[in-house]
Amino acid sequence: MGFLKNKKILITGILNKHSIAYGIAKAMYKQNATLAFTCLNQKNKKKIKKIAKDFNSNIVITCNFLHHNNIKKLFQKLYTFWKSFDGFVHTIAYTPKQQFSKNYINTINRKDFIKTHCVTSYSLIYMIQECQKQLNYGSAIVSLTYIGAKIAIPYYNIMGIAKASLEANIKYIANSIKFNQFRINAISSGPIKTISSYNIPNFNKILHHAKRFSPIQRLVTIEEIGNVAAFLCSNLSSGITGQIIYVDGGSNISLLNHLC
Repeated sequence: MGFLKNKKILITGILNKHSIAYGIAKAMYKQNATLAFTCLNQKNKKKIKKIAKDFNSNIVITCNFLHHNNIKKLFQKLYTFWKSFDGFVHTIAYTPKQQFSKNYINTINRKDFIKTHCVTSYSLIYMIQECQKQLNYGSAIVSLTYIGAKIAIPYYNIMGIAKASLEANIKYIANSIKFNQFRINAISSGPIKTISSYNIPNFNKILHHAKRFSPIQRLVTIEEIGNVAAFLCSNLSSGITGQIIYVDGGSNISLLNHLC
């Protein structure tokens, strides 16, 4: 019997089978979790429904996390399937592609700054506000961040600032929760080849440095990140909240890696 048996978890942010969210779903399903999924729009709903079948799920709900009303409708729709559930995985992040430029100062603007923070950081707060009455006692929430929240990564720019906001959010949310209704943590992932990461110029160089200078001398996989996410959503991690857990092969401790 898996350690997530009888747990119902909402997974956000899957784009394809290379997504970190897919690795998380795979690990959770292996531990017998029941899963539901979101998709950005009707255009990619058919593709995500096909992916959901890998996990014996027929729950795929459209949600554009930039809009409050979409998030509200997400949980109204989820309620028609699950009257209550045991947590969600927040892998939502967005910034316009032009923000991954060489010169942060010359590229950043107010509109993109606000939009990036709204999707990447504030969406987590609003999701909790909308679903907390549906969360079972002892539920768990897991988000996804990156070392660019701590140090300046070339071209990562505004996304690093938004991830820093997300990490602070995790701590303040954890500190605001009363009576252990739910726990919240984030995983700081090593660099992974995904659709989103390839918007970052010189991303292959980041991969090279992470592999070369991390203590384990290789890149981490979406399955490894998934295993930690599954643990954090289980009762096995009942004493952990408000934490940023690094799943990056130890590259965050390597000074040389920080020079990339």
